[in-house]
Parts: sequence; C-alpha cells; structure tokens
Amino acid sequence: MAFNVLIVDDSATMRIVLKKTITASGFKIGQYFEASNGREALGILENTMIDLVLTDYNMPGMDGLQLLEEMKKDELMMSIPVVMVTTEGSHQRVEDFLEKGATDYVKKPFTPEEIRRKLNRIMGEPEDGEARSDEGDANLDF
Repeated sequence: MAFNVLIVDDSATMRIVLKKTITASGFKIGQYFEASNGREALGILENTMIDLVLTDYNMPGMDGLQLLEEMKKDELMMSIPVVMVTTEGSHQRVEDFLEKGATDYVKKPFTPEEIRRKLNRIMGEPEDGEARSDEGDANLDF
C-alpha cells in the first residue's frame, strides 16, 4: 500500500530533504503534500486524504504541537499518525509531543534507514524481508 504523506515545516529546504530521505528510504509513497505551518496543514487535512503527518515543532503562526492539539480535537483527523521531526533535544519536549498524542518523533539529522523503520512500524508495513501476516493465506490447509 502507498501512503499520502503531509510534510509540515517552515523551511522549504527541510521539506525537500524530508521528501528525498523518505523516497530514498523505500517507504511506499502515494503522494506528498506540503505545508509551511500548522494552519496551512489543517487546510490540507480538511480537504485531502492524508495517511501520515510529519511535522516540525518550531514554526511561525501555528507550531507542530498546536497542530497536533487541533488534529486531536477533530473526529476525522485524530486517528492520523503524527511524527514530530525536530532538533529539540529536551527530554521534556519529546514527552510533551508524545503526551499530546504524537505517534513518534524523529530527531534531526536522520537517515533513510531510520525513517523507513519508523514509518513502516507506524503504518504497519513489514520491514524488508519480513512476510506480511496476511500474505500466504492461500497456502494454509483448512
């Protein structure tokens, strides 16, 4: 299955880096969508089927934590996994992300392998070489 991914970061360069890293990782992408802050992201989320959100923390207008809080208030958005992508090293800041409902976080800088592992785990996709639990059922002898 391919996933629609929303990348939210006020830096256009970082959005490009994230897209290239995710693509290089081999994670299955349907479409990429981009927003430069949380407000823009909410507009996209209201009008588009998004499977996964990767958001920066520090952004003008509406930061990543505020975006996450708004998503958790909406019945349709609350189930979309949110991964915070941040340079924040503070353990307390990471705990705040997770307590507010973030699925996971990725610390900058990151590698394609790290991104693939995390995103596959979050989206229930097998790691390379693993069999899917629903594959091979045709060979079962009932």
